[in-house]
Amino acid sequence: MTPPMTIAEVVSGYADHLRSRDVSAHTSRAYISDVTDFFDHAAHSPAARTRAGTSEPSVGDIDLNDLRSWLITLDDAGAAKSTVARKIAAVKSFFAYCVNHQGLTNNPAARLRTPKKDSRLPTVLKPQQAAELVSRGRAAHTEADSSDPIDAAKWARDAAILEMLYATAVRVSELTGLNRSDVDHQRSMITVLGKGNKERRVPFGKPAQSALQQWLTLRETLVSNASGDALFLGVRGGRIGARQVRELVHRYGSDPSAPDIGPHGLRHSAATHMLDGGADLRQIQELLGHSTMSSTQIYTHVSMQRLQETYRQAHPRA
Repeated sequence: MTPPMTIAEVVSGYADHLRSRDVSAHTSRAYISDVTDFFDHAAHSPAARTRAGTSEPSVGDIDLNDLRSWLITLDDAGAAKSTVARKIAAVKSFFAYCVNHQGLTNNPAARLRTPKKDSRLPTVLKPQQAAELVSRGRAAHTEADSSDPIDAAKWARDAAILEMLYATAVRVSELTGLNRSDVDHQRSMITVLGKGNKERRVPFGKPAQSALQQWLTLRETLVSNASGDALFLGVRGGRIGARQVRELVHRYGSDPSAPDIGPHGLRHSAATHMLDGGADLRQIQELLGHSTMSSTQIYTHVSMQRLQETYRQAHPRA
């Protein structure tokens, strides 16, 4: 008789299952982390102590109360609704896999309800604030010590990253995943691999084109072992990471008169500014790579909020 699989073995099989379904590496890591976090909670919960013979539950031991206990713990810790929603999606996906592939007869996560998203609107910069943030990157490149080629290359890279983030409104993961071959310099377009491995073409303007060309002329001098086709490099020659991009956006955005935003804030700002400038909502949806219009419609609310603020500040009878 074959002994039952351990939780670690089942989770490992689930990870292979996600890879076989072409789930993005980011989502796979998040789901595996969430499932592992749940089982760690389940192993130390009061219910675990009542199980005979072991403090570690098997997959078949889990019931709805274990899951609810975990969610209560997350809520007590102040987890955001978006985080809780992702964790619920992770355990639902995991237990559905166990039912379909591991012989589990009951899905304890099937009755979990996903919390409604917060209605909070995204923080965006005003057009002048966004222009100033991006121009600080360009100014730093101009002021860089030209006698130090590595220093000059680093500032040129930062300036190009800021320009491209705002010009294209891509996600930070999409920017860091760009290769040089993804850039069509003649048409000023990039080919982006978005969520669900869906490709889309996104245009960029002359300021971004100029900053990008300056960076590419200095790219090989940033590190001596630069290799591969990655468009933006880190200091060690590999593809630049999302954390480093977030850090540089916060660094250049350190202006007390403007909101402190990250790369996603620049994405929100660019989308809002395009809508304010008369762009069609459907076109913005295509540029951002949203699968549904509901994700894009939030920018109409942001624009209306800005209009109301302007009215209250400027109208004598407001």
